[in-house]
Amino acid sequence: MHKYILHRLLLLIPVILGVTFIVYSIMYLTPGDPAQIILGESAPPEKVEQLREEMGLNDPFIVQYFRFIKNGLKGDFGRSYSTRRPVFEEIFARFPATLKLTIAGVLVAIIIGIPVGIISATKQYSLFDNVSMVGALLGVSMPNFWFGLMLVLVFSVTLKWLPSGGDNGLSSLVLPAITLGTSAAALITRMTRSSMLEVIRQDYIRTARAKGVLEKKVINKHALKNALIPIITVVGLQFGYLLGGAVLTETVFSWPGVGRLLVDAIRQKDTPMVLASVVFVSVTFSFVNLMVDILYAYVDPRIKSQYK
Repeated sequence: MHKYILHRLLLLIPVILGVTFIVYSIMYLTPGDPAQIILGESAPPEKVEQLREEMGLNDPFIVQYFRFIKNGLKGDFGRSYSTRRPVFEEIFARFPATLKLTIAGVLVAIIIGIPVGIISATKQYSLFDNVSMVGALLGVSMPNFWFGLMLVLVFSVTLKWLPSGGDNGLSSLVLPAITLGTSAAALITRMTRSSMLEVIRQDYIRTARAKGVLEKKVINKHALKNALIPIITVVGLQFGYLLGGAVLTETVFSWPGVGRLLVDAIRQKDTPMVLASVVFVSVTFSFVNLMVDILYAYVDPRIKSQYK
């Protein structure tokens, strides 16, 4: 197992290099001058040119990119153009808020998705199954930002039950968590139903029923345990996606997380902040996937035996 983990960690190197090169190229080609943005539109041209020289912005693209990689290997990803603080200080200051929102969103998704998927599988083609599958289709298709705005309109503006944004306690977490969790719940519901349907048609499930085992025990102990692998995959991927992809939700709800920080950095063409955020999200997503793969071995002994 340790060889597999080492192999996966080594694969992070080309992933990070590829991601940073693409993002650095996009930021380089994007219109706008970081020096002009920092000094303001009214700054004298000579001051702007002086700052460009100090920041190394007059160097060729490939020189700037390799300078970033060289400094990054030393743990120095530069300073934010807008705040002049080290970029990872900014990211780590925002990450707890993003992690809290992601965990809440995934919990909402699991609480809704897995039970609904199990019931839909055991009551295939029933009214509950049809309604839940239509709801899952809507959940997958519905844009997060639109659903978030609708929740704000109903529960914040009209009913005034919950705050419309910010991180000011548990009540402010409810709407963004539901917004994030809805689309993830839809995917988990569909995968749970599909996986359970495949398992409950197996011979050992029919044998357990023929022996008189209670239906609840057949479903929870025998069927669900063997259907967990694809469910874990979806939950893990959704956790990684939400951890790095809650950009629109954080923007809609003014949530002080990494996603909102990334959006603000793109608007200001804050290249060091954008690159550091992307690297952070890429590494985090890769580690989440690695943890999911390791979890497979503990859920299914057959997978664990492959690494011995």
